Amino acid sequence: MGLTGLFLITFLIVHCAVNACIFFNDGGKTFNMAAEFMGTNWLIRSMEIVLFLGLILHIVQGLYLWKFNADARKKRYSVSAGSANSTWYSRSMGVLGTLLLLFLVVHLKDFWVTSRFTDVITSGEKTLFQEMTEVFANPVAVFIYVFGCVSLGYHLLHGFQSAFQTLGINHKSYTPIIQSFGSAFAVVVSLLFAAMPVAMHMGWIN
Repeated sequence: MGLTGLFLITFLIVHCAVNACIFFNDGGKTFNMAAEFMGTNWLIRSMEIVLFLGLILHIVQGLYLWKFNADARKKRYSVSAGSANSTWYSRSMGVLGTLLLLFLVVHLKDFWVTSRFTDVITSGEKTLFQEMTEVFANPVAVFIYVFGCVSLGYHLLHGFQSAFQTLGINHKSYTPIIQSFGSAFAVVVSLLFAAMPVAMHMGWIN
């Protein structure tokens, strides 16, 4: 699960970098060029398949671990002091993962299905930037996306460092560095993703 998690993190870096092109505020020109490259390059399209397989495997692994942990302890502890040695989000990875999955379904419907399985974009009827503008004109959609980004941030806060620990990369000399970098990564990525729908809805990006 650590390996699939780190693989998905590399995707987040690329996805965030491409989407952040909207902040050039040039009418979506730079963003549309980057999106077209990602959508037409044969290597990127091939990796799309690997990405979905990695995502599915990560979900299956999460469900397996949840069931394994549940089966390992048939009887619940009479007293639970989880907050004494762990954070609430580290104990809620299953819930956060479920929220992310629901958000992902909405996100794929809004953009991936439109760009891959309709001719709305390829026919020139509208650009992907225009599609973003239309989606984020709806305040409900903006709320859903921001809520999804908050869930992503908390999921990464635990998942980033946990992935290295799972792989045995855990030592008092460099684990604090990994934890600090992971926390910064979780905050920056989730804030960037959340800022996009907010900025477009408020008219700061056009």
